[in-house]
Amino acid sequence: MAKLSDVAARAGVSVSAVSRVLSGDPSARLSAATRERVRQAAAEVGYHPNFAGRALKLARTDVIALIVPDVTNSLFAELTRGVEDEAVAQGCVMLLARTEDMHPGGRMFDRLVGEGRVDGIVLQPRDGADPEELAQSVGERAPLVTIHQKIPGASSVVVPDALAARRATEHLLALGHRRIGFAGGLAASPTAQRRADGFLKALLEAGLPGEPGLVTWRGYREADGRASAAELLALPEPPTAIVAANVNAAVGVLAQARAQGVAVPGELSVVAVHDAWTAEHTWPPLTCVRMPLYELGRTAATALAEVIAGGPVTHRSVEEPAPVLVPRASTAPPRD
Repeated sequence: MAKLSDVAARAGVSVSAVSRVLSGDPSARLSAATRERVRQAAAEVGYHPNFAGRALKLARTDVIALIVPDVTNSLFAELTRGVEDEAVAQGCVMLLARTEDMHPGGRMFDRLVGEGRVDGIVLQPRDGADPEELAQSVGERAPLVTIHQKIPGASSVVVPDALAARRATEHLLALGHRRIGFAGGLAASPTAQRRADGFLKALLEAGLPGEPGLVTWRGYREADGRASAAELLALPEPPTAIVAANVNAAVGVLAQARAQGVAVPGELSVVAVHDAWTAEHTWPPLTCVRMPLYELGRTAATALAEVIAGGPVTHRSVEEPAPVLVPRASTAPPRD
């Protein structure tokens, strides 16, 4: 294996200069030309840093973890890309894990966090997770940034959930719908509450006070969307449109409508908060409100880097780009 001395001899500089350049030391008083010559020399002799030794010396691994409820969920694709892009930009590697494998007290969690294998964690808690429990089990053992939910002592990043639900509802109102149902998440979920608030405020401003029977609290999974649609369509006066608080739940709404012989959008319009590649491939393709999930990931990774460096706890909302309606074929004016 090539050594620092081999790189130094090739570049014509000291071993100390090579070490400072390859470690990214910003205080090294070396010209840009010298830095480039060192990097080129390292590539030519095949030098690779000993990250194990560097981690031991600096008490850093340059590895962060992203933990999400379900790694197969299409909604997490853009979030994951955002976290990874920012991690790479900061010279780090991102590990991806799911909450089922990484629950506090579990073997994999203890290996990852307890043994210092990562410098910090970006965590999207599962719906209904206890914030106090998360704070005690995770936040006290590693630098932590949570997504969509605040927990004591940790930084957090959210997106404008209420505005997204409002945009979805306003789209249906503009089409002429006046009896609109809401397929919401779990009542204990902060995101579910924010999206329900946006939905209800849009109705109120249109002079349509929300009816409790038109709001469900089943959850964000496809099966939850099915259950919400079944509940709403069983009402004596069913809605002519449904806002699904999550695109996965919206898929379930479509499936339940099809099972009951309810035509979409002829008899029922459906619009979802969030957008994903799957929304274009449902039948009919789903009208959605796209959220800044990529930017959410980058912001979360940036916030984590600040916490790792000793910065203060912060709470941020990613407002740009703003939620935007993506009209597809699942919405239309009511039949009468």
